[in-house]
Amino acid sequence: MYNMVNFFPQNLTLKEKRKFFIGSVIPRPIALVSTLSDEDIVNIAPFSYFNIVTYDPPVLSISVQRTETRHKDTARNILKNREAVVHIVDQDNVEAANLTSAALEADNSELDISDFTTIASQTIRVPGVNEAKVRYETELYDSMVIYNDQNKPTADLLLLKVKHYHIDESIYQNGYVDPLKLKAVSRLAGNDYAEVGRIFPLERP
Repeated sequence: MYNMVNFFPQNLTLKEKRKFFIGSVIPRPIALVSTLSDEDIVNIAPFSYFNIVTYDPPVLSISVQRTETRHKDTARNILKNREAVVHIVDQDNVEAANLTSAALEADNSELDISDFTTIASQTIRVPGVNEAKVRYETELYDSMVIYNDQNKPTADLLLLKVKHYHIDESIYQNGYVDPLKLKAVSRLAGNDYAEVGRIFPLERP
């Protein structure tokens, strides 16, 4: 039995709501997402509001928070051009991925402030990032705008259908991804990240 502290959402500040979520919904996988603007500028940004929706068809979800109701570059590009490449952030690229979280003007590319280099995709116009062991070429499957209690848009939920998979052969054997070789990192609260720790099996009932 735990002694619980209880809250109604309306009694919490926005900061408290955010801190409660990002401090308790952990660890969160991180997607590094590349998109193209109408001017063909490559945008790259990391997102930890990210997960699997289903594998049939293969669909990923990314929630992009808005800034004072305005779209971020990633959401705007995907909603307009309906394409993106999703990469898994790992120990080898996390520092460069963190640099891409900087707030840049829409006409600037995160390629200019990180060590990332691009590679052409096979099924979409958006290029991928060389420095990722796993990347998914995706197209927009569906989207939803999230509104707050004042009916202001605060986030864009994007469902991305995978059109092509790229997996480094060194981490992929007999149809399985080796988690220790992938070395994926996850997001915690504040400035904290986590590596894959102890792995243990449990048989399903």
